[in-house]
Amino acid sequence: MTTVNVALIGVGNCASSLVQGVEHYRDGDAPGLLNPVCAGYAVSDVRFTAAFDVGRAKLGLDLSQAIWAEPNNARRFADVPHLGVPVREGVLADGVGAGSAELVDPSGGTTVADVAAHLRETGSHVVVNFLPSGAQRATELYAEAAVEAGCAFVNCMPAVLARSEQWRDRFAAAGLPLLGDDLKSSFGATLVHRALVDALTANGVRLTAGHQLLAGGNMDFANLQDPARMADKRATKTTGAGTSIHVGAQYLPFLDDRKIAFIRLEGEGFGGSPLEVELRMVVEDSPSAAGNVLDAVRHARAALDAGGGFLREISASLMKAV
Repeated sequence: MTTVNVALIGVGNCASSLVQGVEHYRDGDAPGLLNPVCAGYAVSDVRFTAAFDVGRAKLGLDLSQAIWAEPNNARRFADVPHLGVPVREGVLADGVGAGSAELVDPSGGTTVADVAAHLRETGSHVVVNFLPSGAQRATELYAEAAVEAGCAFVNCMPAVLARSEQWRDRFAAAGLPLLGDDLKSSFGATLVHRALVDALTANGVRLTAGHQLLAGGNMDFANLQDPARMADKRATKTTGAGTSIHVGAQYLPFLDDRKIAFIRLEGEGFGGSPLEVELRMVVEDSPSAAGNVLDAVRHARAALDAGGGFLREISASLMKAV
């Protein structure tokens, strides 16, 4: 056991919270971290070795600076020293959608071969995909680069990768770990929604309808204003929901990285008696997911030494759809 060398695909708010989190929890004794040691690795074992983005405002900056570049608006909770990891131009493909096009000046002429070569040169072990919802083709290209470079892949976005038998077989044949799809926050709307569903159905309630209405001011919400990209997000959020639910997302810039969730469930109890549950929650969106990413990369690093393949049980605990 040595280090967990992490390459980031997309240097947005999620990357910002993860990078800050590694610095904040380097000594492992601050509150809010569920697993100071995971799969044999401490937080201090995590290193950032590469980063890719297509936003011109971030290209060439050290990762410690790029996490604060616009349009990022994640909460600052740690001072990150110079990391010596310049953000390199990534693969564009479908990485910028209609909903976020006005907020990003894109540049992305890099090839899969270039990405793979840089992953090898930097000794990266785990590739973390933070691309926006709907970036299916771009996700597949980065997954291809990870396979070529011999890296594990953690798909934190709702592109279909771990749910694809073809990609699971591809990573298994290469002896490389694969986790996904779509990251589950440690205390997000999906977690709370499913907990309510489990509690009600375990006690005999038959759920008949429900909704999960979300609002936020970060790039993820801007991106989700594209109906096609929202469909990808909806697919992972409704997996395991227990009933047919409506999922909607509204982009409200003044919220910055805060997310407001309104959850409603309707059902029938004993004797057909009606039951309704409503809940409102507010969280900082990106930090609420960073703890699970920290666990995912450490599990992936340990699995890399063990021979890889699709990590179904780990994905089930950390991801929304498997």
